Amino acid sequence: MSPLPSIAFKLSAVLLFTIMASFIKATADVVPPGEAVFFRSFFALPVIVLWLAWRGDLATGLRAKRPLGHVWRGVIGVSSMICGFAALGLLPLPEVTALGYAAPLMTVIFAAFLLGERLRVFRISAVILGLAGVAIVLWPRLTLDSVTSSAQLGVALVLISAALRALAQIHIRRLVQTEQTSAIVFYFSLTATLASLLTIPFGWTVPDPASAAMLVGAGLIGGVAQILLTSAYRGAEAALLAPFDYASILFAIIIGYAVFDEVPGGSVLTGSAVIVAAGILIIWRERQLGLKRGKARPGLTPQG
Repeated sequence: MSPLPSIAFKLSAVLLFTIMASFIKATADVVPPGEAVFFRSFFALPVIVLWLAWRGDLATGLRAKRPLGHVWRGVIGVSSMICGFAALGLLPLPEVTALGYAAPLMTVIFAAFLLGERLRVFRISAVILGLAGVAIVLWPRLTLDSVTSSAQLGVALVLISAALRALAQIHIRRLVQTEQTSAIVFYFSLTATLASLLTIPFGWTVPDPASAAMLVGAGLIGGVAQILLTSAYRGAEAALLAPFDYASILFAIIIGYAVFDEVPGGSVLTGSAVIVAAGILIIWRERQLGLKRGKARPGLTPQG
């Protein structure tokens, strides 16, 4: 079976997630991050439910063997989204996207500590290279006297968001051992919707019609993007599709320039290239190790 449809699904999902982020950024001065999370999660739910019903997977999507596991995954994910959405209001879109690439690097580190995965020299070297790329992106924020405190706060928030997203990935690795992907997708949106309501006391507002339309659009687009992402991984290996995540920096640069008049500096472009290179090295190495394990243990399932 050709992987081209899955690659197209993945690139479409990455583009839609970037557009979704631009909608959140455009409304950052109107609604607080917690309210944006509500719109992003609540309006994704009907899209996901209709998709599950169309596939005949609705019963599977509503079946949870580990309800508390879904709750914790939701709490971690919501916290990551709140920090990420807040950062979008403080930093240029390309910079938030580039710093967000720290998440896969952190996932490697957390997997070693929390899942007991081995950190080989190649992995460690690639992570160090990636973190060097993050430092390059951050360098102007750390050295220029003209940098505002809001920009520094944005940097801190996006890095916290990346760390929480990495923890969420670790949690998902545990969930997939007992839960269906459809259930993980559905209950994340449901938990995120309910958890975001807890931020009402922190100053929700009534958005103007244009902002409300963009927020609803962010939810609908996010739901469609999640479906495309799931469909992509149904038809091709994760190692093949993972590098296409980095197309988001290209989409972010184009949208940032066209919509927000943001021009990324040399440090963002250089650091992004270094981080992308490190990420692709990790993906390539994991693919090689996976092939070796497959040859050594041909009778085992992918879960081992």
